[in-house]
Amino acid sequence: MKILILGAGVTGSSVAGALASEENDIVVVDFRTELLDALKERFDIATVAGNAAHPRVLEQAGARTADMIIAVTDSDETNMLACVIINALYSRPKTIARVRAVDYLKNPQLFGPNGIPVDIVISPEQIVMEAIRNLIEFPGVQHISDFADGLVRLFSVKVVADGSLTGKKIKSLKERLVGGKIRVVAIFRQGIPLTVNGEAVIETGDEVFFVAPREEVRRILKELNKLEAPIRRIIIAGGGHVGKRLALALEKDHQVKIIEKDPIRAKKISNDLDHTVVLLADCADEALLLDESIDSTDLFCAITENDGVNIVSASLAKSLGARKAICLLNHVSYSKLLPGTGIDVAVLPNQETLGSILKHVRRGDVAQVSSLCGGTAEAIEAIAHQSNDLNSVVGFRVDSINFPEGIVMGALIRNQQVISIHHETVFEEGDHVVMFAMDKKLVVNIEKKFQPL
Repeated sequence: MKILILGAGVTGSSVAGALASEENDIVVVDFRTELLDALKERFDIATVAGNAAHPRVLEQAGARTADMIIAVTDSDETNMLACVIINALYSRPKTIARVRAVDYLKNPQLFGPNGIPVDIVISPEQIVMEAIRNLIEFPGVQHISDFADGLVRLFSVKVVADGSLTGKKIKSLKERLVGGKIRVVAIFRQGIPLTVNGEAVIETGDEVFFVAPREEVRRILKELNKLEAPIRRIIIAGGGHVGKRLALALEKDHQVKIIEKDPIRAKKISNDLDHTVVLLADCADEALLLDESIDSTDLFCAITENDGVNIVSASLAKSLGARKAICLLNHVSYSKLLPGTGIDVAVLPNQETLGSILKHVRRGDVAQVSSLCGGTAEAIEAIAHQSNDLNSVVGFRVDSINFPEGIVMGALIRNQQVISIHHETVFEEGDHVVMFAMDKKLVVNIEKKFQPL
């Protein structure tokens, strides 16, 4: 697939890295040559320097023959204008555009049939906000994401010493994972996936991924002693796009404070928030945190645009008594610095956003994708279709589908109902199947089996 990526910033770079390793023909456009040079050193891609919304630059980049254009520059206007130009000049490659401003997003008719010709609009800030809100709803998990329109959830927990999972074989959990609807789909040990079978032993420090019907998640966490007390008092470090959206989503049901050091930004968000206290200060100021009773705060959420500030402030807050600390990291390599800091969960915006893009890039009939474990693994919801060749799963039993080791089936949704997966279960037309690929290189095997009609 030939894909043009407009913008070589943090999001564009992460998308380029993910897609370049999958035998796609990638061209990245940006006016910042230093970013393009850095990308070419890391990946086998082509680059074009220039304004991503100029017809000449788009033509030079090969927009005429592109299958998909992903516009993720730092400017909403540039992204939308590029899509308008592409629609006017070419035979409509699929377009994906990042739009950050709430003013645009709250008017969806702008992107309708008679509006700006964008096929898919994504808002990374909204995606990240929703990821954090899910972590707040289930404070005992490391990750949680929805599939099948919310009917199924994938979540992971960290195994602690002397915990209810420590030293257990997966087969010993079957009494708790009754009915075949709740499944262990992955175990990662120090970032390395283990083979998932009944004999696999769970150890301290492992991250264990489960797939379960939405209504079962809370019960499972309770049985695993991972259902923590609800989060009420929240301090958000950073009043940017994500911080403001998170406060808006939480302020009616939680006690929320935002720490923002930019006076102009602090004044603006204070006018937009009705029940949130906005503090003009430095989020890494120990005296301030003590004055704001950090020791009785349920969650300190460090989501500024600076990874270093996020790590320092979240670690400080945890050391001063905050019950939990979440840290936003734009650079996945910084997650290696977290052990020993006390920080409970790192949220990776690029990873969260990547899934919303990958579901439109995958060659099978894919409804949802979640990029996991720093982008090395994926959970995929694919739709089964009848086929004349042997690649379809329709009409075949689960135990006859020869997926390679490393692909684990997690859930089967039929007619909006989650049904049990057993060896003798037979796939039917239109089934939604949630699978976990422990290595993204295995995804091609899923794509072959779930081709659209």
